[in-house]
Amino acid sequence: MADEETVNGSSEELPEKSQKKTAKYDSGAADLEKVTDYAEEKEISTQNVAGAISAIGDRRNKEALEKQAREKELLKVSIKKEDVDLIVREMEISRTMAERTLREYHGNVVNALVALTN
Repeated sequence: MADEETVNGSSEELPEKSQKKTAKYDSGAADLEKVTDYAEEKEISTQNVAGAISAIGDRRNKEALEKQAREKELLKVSIKKEDVDLIVREMEISRTMAERTLREYHGNVVNALVALTN
């Protein structure tokens, strides 16, 4: 039986190893507690959140209004059907994309084609 104890290890070494492992894991738990305690102490003000949300909403509304104004300006630009057909045929893009690009360049076919090739 003495041979079996040396092969399997003595019973005294087993608790010592488990104590080292437990201490190792407990230190990690203590570190985790420090982190969670810090996070719990920090509070978020509802006024700050509401202010941030309203600022984001205002910015989106402003951008949407600017986009609508730009679209209205582009619709006022007159373009020729043959110019749109030329761009669609040469650049192989959709008709709406050709119209938009032509309107952005105020009906100037050459500038629109240059912009589409770049």
